[in-house]
Amino acid sequence: MFKRLMAATLVFGMAGTAPPALASACGERNSVVEQLKNKYEERLTVGGLHNGQEAKSVVEIWSSDETGTFTVLLTHATGITCVVAAGTDFFEAVEKEAPKGTEG
Repeated sequence: MFKRLMAATLVFGMAGTAPPALASACGERNSVVEQLKNKYEERLTVGGLHNGQEAKSVVEIWSSDETGTFTVLLTHATGITCVVAAGTDFFEAVEKEAPKGTEG
């Protein structure tokens, strides 16, 4: 669980500091989400509130088990959503449990 939280923290931190060039694909949230669902078969995987310098925003990671794609979205308080990263070969980091009887 700790590793999953750490990975999410790193992704959210990187998304909040993404260069403006990556955030050039922006639009109304409903429109962006519909494209992710219909074109890439992605679903909301994780998300969280980002307290940026200017205002609070929501960071979301959408992914698809079927296609292996993922998209990182940043939604501003104005309702505008920007794609800050996208890629392939998405995976979930799962913490392995130590075998019973051993110290972990």
